[in-house]
Amino acid sequence: MIDLLKLRENTEAVINALKKKDPSFDGQKLAELDKQQRALLVQVETLRAQKNQLAAQAKGGITPEIREQSKEIGTTLKSKTEELEQVSKDFKELYLRCPNIPADDTPVGGKEANKVVKTVGEQPVFDFEPKNHVDLGLALGWFDFEAAAKMTGSQFVFYKDEGVKLIYALMMFMMQNNMKHGFTPMLPPYLVNEKSLEVAGNFPKFKDEVYSVPEEGLYLIPTSEVSLTNLYRDTTFMSSELPKRMTSWTSCFRREAGGYGAQERGLIRIHQFEKAELYTVCEPSKANDELDRMLACAEDILQQLGLHYQVSLLASQDMSFQSAKTFDIEVWMPGQQKYYEVSSGSNCTDFQARRGGMRFKAHQNDKTQLVNTLNASSLALPRLMVALIETYQQADGTIKLPDALKGFGLL
Repeated sequence: MIDLLKLRENTEAVINALKKKDPSFDGQKLAELDKQQRALLVQVETLRAQKNQLAAQAKGGITPEIREQSKEIGTTLKSKTEELEQVSKDFKELYLRCPNIPADDTPVGGKEANKVVKTVGEQPVFDFEPKNHVDLGLALGWFDFEAAAKMTGSQFVFYKDEGVKLIYALMMFMMQNNMKHGFTPMLPPYLVNEKSLEVAGNFPKFKDEVYSVPEEGLYLIPTSEVSLTNLYRDTTFMSSELPKRMTSWTSCFRREAGGYGAQERGLIRIHQFEKAELYTVCEPSKANDELDRMLACAEDILQQLGLHYQVSLLASQDMSFQSAKTFDIEVWMPGQQKYYEVSSGSNCTDFQARRGGMRFKAHQNDKTQLVNTLNASSLALPRLMVALIETYQQADGTIKLPDALKGFGLL
């Protein structure tokens, strides 16, 4: 949620900022509903006070005048209360769909306005015609899409043999790396309730993208960011307890993966995938440094694996709903002849903290302030596998994996 005080004090500036993030969002209507709600609340409270005064007067005897005034106030109070309830409902629904405000240095526009700010390594050169990961992996027996489609549906994968060993080696490698960078390992539930998704910013706007278990009122996590956001819901920290840096390895489940072309077949977009996540809760003044730490952590993985990648500062309309500033790390995939995102690092400022009641204070008697929350993938595993398979393929169709993955007794 955005800061309503800023909306009230700098209405035009906030509305213009919201248009940069989502041109379809009606910031003017949000400001008007907020104003109506506050005005109606004053009216309702005034009428209730008048009704109480009449009730006190009636203790000395009910006169025709008191009876008539009480009736009029009661009728008006009922009408205004109903109006307040409806306006409050409309306001809450729109407020929960209001995106975060982009940072001042965020480029304005869609994907075309993204800025590449860093490039590391060179695109691999082959002395043979390189294949894509689907052909390579199927030939090696590393994964089976037909079996997954038979037992579950399209855009799922059944990993096998050396493919499974690669997954676990990568996850152990990534978690070890993340802990080296100061992140504490966590293993959260894969199922969460509706409130948790609302706090993280997924609900109500993206409710149709999440798998649900309606009998239990639960949902499969689209990312462990949801679980980690809610770990400290309704918590007030002392400054000395911050930052909280966490990393988790979970499966992620997303319905939105469907409907893409042949270029994104295989492991590029699937409904269930493994991911190592980074999540930080910190004071606002430390947020930029923490975002740099997350990016360095994710980049360290790619550098150790010898993969070519670039870092892009995302434009306002290409960022996630919750984010104020996002850097994507995009790895080169030779078989696709294209860069694909394997990590997205975002500063969500106080957007999630306001939804989740996460605050801090420097001293016991100080006024509390909202924390900032940040998240990053470190990394999304299927696309990382694609990059490894395609980058380290040999002329005979085998894969010569980096030595960095061979210290876990799996490969």
